[in-house]
Amino acid sequence: MINSPPYPIAPTAAPHYIKKKMLTVSGEETVQAAPDQAVITIGATTENKDPARAQQDNAEIISRVINLIKALSIPESQMKTVEYRIDPQYDHPEGTQIFKGYKVTHLIQITTSDIGQVGEIVDTAVKNGANTVSSVRFTVSNQKAYYNRALSYALENARQKAVSMAKTLGVTLNDKPEQVQETSIGQPLPFQIDAYSKIAAAYTPIQPGELNISAAVKVEYSYT
Repeated sequence: MINSPPYPIAPTAAPHYIKKKMLTVSGEETVQAAPDQAVITIGATTENKDPARAQQDNAEIISRVINLIKALSIPESQMKTVEYRIDPQYDHPEGTQIFKGYKVTHLIQITTSDIGQVGEIVDTAVKNGANTVSSVRFTVSNQKAYYNRALSYALENARQKAVSMAKTLGVTLNDKPEQVQETSIGQPLPFQIDAYSKIAAAYTPIQPGELNISAAVKVEYSYT
């Protein structure tokens, strides 16, 4: 028989956790980049009551445009179809629906690293039958490198805010952040021109300007 101890056993104390005092700040920064790439979306729209004829007319325009753009030293590998549609067309006089034919739309995307050639490409296509210029976009081929630079600057921006706030509050900030979160401020969009309404005489002067590439973070620091 095991005798009970002569005194009560105290229950084991639950571990006591000290909640850290936290300071949360955000940081954001934007870097500028000169575009080194242009993406042109251009094509032809044709209409006819006979869908085969509408297709044939469209194919003739697109083939001519592709061949002439290739003559500008743009390889066919840098051209691709991004949209091809055949849609019935109707008139609606006095609330009735009357079939009037078919519309064929064929858009091709052209990528070039020669920014200065953009106006020439657009004008060559339009002069040879292209009647749709959907957009001209300017991008940078190494956008990730610019974004990472902006991200680094955003972290430094957040750190400076935290240091300033800690100094104002009279507390000691721990240098190493407890948590860093990359936040979204929208994807860095390429500079885009809805070009068809802006086309003038050859060669169309299109200025790429500079791209703004931004990054943002949320950072948590502990302090004492």
